[in-house]
Amino acid sequence: MPTYEYKCLGCGFIFEQFQSMKDEPLKICPECNGDVKRLIGAGAGPIFKGGGFYQTDYKNSSKKTSKSISDKQKPAESTTISDSKVNTNKN
Repeated sequence: MPTYEYKCLGCGFIFEQFQSMKDEPLKICPECNGDVKRLIGAGAGPIFKGGGFYQTDYKNSSKKTSKSISDKQKPAESTTISDSKVNTNKN
């Protein structure tokens, strides 16, 4: 339930009233029984309690799956020179 702020048009008294949104606005000043007007308030800001927000607090919209690398994407194997073709002469 919100808190509404009122101002008396007669005496200028400003007060707050905690009431349901369904309730009718107050019309009588508690100080002088004069007419009151409900003021426009900025409203309350959000209240953050606890340790904070984490990535795990929200549903992950994309599933991360591990896909195997296809043969086309695999890096080419390095070719080795066979021992028979290697010239090992040390002259």
